[in-house]
Amino acid sequence: MNDSKEIIKKKETILIIGINSFVGSNLAEFFKSEFRVVGTYHHKYIPIKGVLSLPCNVLSKEELQLVMYAFKPDIVIYAVGLTGLAQCQASPNTCDALNSSGLFNITELAPRYGARVIYLSSQYVFSGENRKYNEMDNPDVLTHYGKAIASSEFYLQKSSLNYLVIRCCPLYGRGINPLRSNFFEVMQKKLLLGESMLFDDFLSQGFIDIYYLAFVLKMCIQKNVSNRLLHFSTQDIVTTYRFFEEYCQVFGASEGLGRKGKWPFPALKGVSVPERQNYHLDILNIEGLLKIKMPTVRESLELTYARMHGKENLKLKSSSSDEIKFI
Repeated sequence: MNDSKEIIKKKETILIIGINSFVGSNLAEFFKSEFRVVGTYHHKYIPIKGVLSLPCNVLSKEELQLVMYAFKPDIVIYAVGLTGLAQCQASPNTCDALNSSGLFNITELAPRYGARVIYLSSQYVFSGENRKYNEMDNPDVLTHYGKAIASSEFYLQKSSLNYLVIRCCPLYGRGINPLRSNFFEVMQKKLLLGESMLFDDFLSQGFIDIYYLAFVLKMCIQKNVSNRLLHFSTQDIVTTYRFFEEYCQVFGASEGLGRKGKWPFPALKGVSVPERQNYHLDILNIEGLLKIKMPTVRESLELTYARMHGKENLKLKSSSSDEIKFI
């Protein structure tokens, strides 16, 4: 008779601030099977099976304190924010409040519970010069959104002893809020309806499936990565028009519905914007730290196609080297 007792490891608690957002809802779905996931929302309750969500105003330190005390999270993912460049330019006070002030509150409260704060930043802390950006480059912002998140990055790194900043290229996928469609959802809907679309062909950047971010965050949590700023992007960069072409090739959609054009770029007053911008994030550090190989835009879309069509092979496999490759 075996007298040994099986040790049951307690699930870590992940608190997602802004769980109704595109990023927050996808991370909740991904993490809920292996972690205890709870979340906060501001206005409308949208249920996620297996996840407890509570109303909370991130600008109220008292409300955040109650949530933190109730759940004592191990990880806090800050997924709140006004991320549209035009929206941030039109509503700078709201931009600052959601992208910065709420994070400041979390940063102050998290140490009381030993929680690590994960902040999802953006490539728009840079100006889009024709070169690769690494983590040591100083922010050089063109937009109010970039200004707000650069401020948040700085504050978190100077004020917290347990943080992780992931500076991302554009993430795509589907959210849970039917009243707030993102770029990817609008593109899919218009393709389904056979409507013509104009795509920017002057700004190049990475495009990566939201589930890649979930994979990487899981690895960072498992490896206890803290007090780091890491770039997260695809190997290559493309224009939005080229992303549309790649999407059509992978999903079997009509490329004839897309037109090349130039979208307006809402820069700060008095700031000069180059005609062509290139947001190429250097990803050597995240690949070396986690021993992974980040995908190309095409490979990311192939994973998107697989997961949206019920394929099962959404894991990682070892390549011929010691690196892990996404499939």
